[in-house]
Amino acid sequence: MSIDPRRLLGLAFASADLLLEVENGRVTLALGAVQRILGQDERTVMGCTWRDLFAPADRPLIDAATDVMSDGQRRGPVTVGMAGDASRHVHLTMRALPDNGGRISVSVTSAPAPSGQMDEMGLRSREVFEDIARGLFEAARAIGLELELAMVDFTGLDEVRQQMSKPEVQALDLKLAGAVRAESHAGGMATRLTPDRFALVRTKPDHPDDMAQRLTRATGVQTTAQVAPIDAGASASRGLKALRYALDDFLREGPGDGPQLSFSEAMNQSVKRTLARAGALGVAVSQRRFTLAYQPVVDLRSGLAHHHEALVRFEDGGSPFQLIRMAEEFDLIEELDHAVAEMAVKRLAADRTGEIRLAVNVSGRTIVNENFVDHIGRLLARTDAAKGRLIFEITESSAIDDLPRANQHIQTLRALGSMVCLDDFGAGSASFAYLQELSLDIVKIDGRYVRDLAGNGRDGALVRRLVELCRDLKVRTVAEMVETPEVEDVVRRAGVDFAQGWLYGKPAEQPQPARKIGSVTPAARRSGASEGWG
Repeated sequence: MSIDPRRLLGLAFASADLLLEVENGRVTLALGAVQRILGQDERTVMGCTWRDLFAPADRPLIDAATDVMSDGQRRGPVTVGMAGDASRHVHLTMRALPDNGGRISVSVTSAPAPSGQMDEMGLRSREVFEDIARGLFEAARAIGLELELAMVDFTGLDEVRQQMSKPEVQALDLKLAGAVRAESHAGGMATRLTPDRFALVRTKPDHPDDMAQRLTRATGVQTTAQVAPIDAGASASRGLKALRYALDDFLREGPGDGPQLSFSEAMNQSVKRTLARAGALGVAVSQRRFTLAYQPVVDLRSGLAHHHEALVRFEDGGSPFQLIRMAEEFDLIEELDHAVAEMAVKRLAADRTGEIRLAVNVSGRTIVNENFVDHIGRLLARTDAAKGRLIFEITESSAIDDLPRANQHIQTLRALGSMVCLDDFGAGSASFAYLQELSLDIVKIDGRYVRDLAGNGRDGALVRRLVELCRDLKVRTVAEMVETPEVEDVVRRAGVDFAQGWLYGKPAEQPQPARKIGSVTPAARRSGASEGWG
């Protein structure tokens, strides 16, 4: 058989185990280890529809990568699965060689399965995407590979979807995911941020506008693409965290009312500002440049303060919620939780009455770390006056990723004489799993279910059922954001044990007796579950 030498050029370039040639969507040539790489014999592969060789989830990627190729272009390498064998994966590098009659040469090598989970469209969750991207950027920096983080927007996608049937929308979503994946590193580093916006990590082969044009051609939807900056002066890990934090704000609040900037310019400014704020926050935490404010938690039977929650207040007057969110984002939250516990124990030691009890917030990230429990044990061993008077509120602002370990540490704290409370119950999707797995003393009902109870029978029913559940588990309950006498009456009749809110007192520099001061506007406090990539 006589073979045009140009057909062998792709094989030579790639040092591949197998060369396929594709023309009009069908395999017209297969040279090399066909059986070993594809798990099929050459006769089966020859003439078959090219995309059918691969797993259904990867076919939109294959379509997008090959349908818009022109002479001289190269796509890949991408990693895809083989049809009919979930364990078999290959690397594909596709080239449209010049003067080759529109045929596409594909070099194929065996590959391990991609690491990390993907959904049915081959996209990463935002959390998995961030974890893998961090490692990729660190590795790329070490070996000199140029990677960049890009944002892709499909313009007018809502209007397009509204004119489609449900099956057509599903097909469009698969096409969009495949097209974005085809532009990403190894075909597996893309995530959906919003219904019409994606993020991807890619090498730097061309300008983002060229990528946008390919995506528009592949999907039929007008596309724009921008590169989001990773500051070369910061570590890739820290830069990605700053970018995620800045992107959350950008997606939530928009570009603002300042001078009109490009997306890249706006994000660059926001990332630099975020890194600066994170650095200042780290200094504030390490140097203990914050104070505690104390808000009473009232026993509804007696009307007296059962204990006070210690709330962090930073010197710059910034929103406690925003700064605590940043502390979690930049791995400062554990140090902050340690520091707050130290300050609370110091305040208890200074109380001559011996009657004050203080509750401190503990992140879900902190409670799984045995260093925190060891630290508390040492603090209480040195300060007898604090034993039995320090309460821990486990927040849902950062998910608990190891419930058995968390419960082990919670029981250690309880053995030291401390009560443990699950804060903001209902704010996060895992609340009932926490209640099932963790042995607790108190559950604090999230304020969104409490604040408007007087006029919302649905929330009232939910609170009553939750109180009944906790009572069966021998767990007491706190209703937060009780701002009016009417709401207080509802939660008392529902059987709630304790209440907290400005009805009983504002956060103050020193623990104050509870007193009803009328209906007021609630204070900012550490919130429950917060979102990642926006």
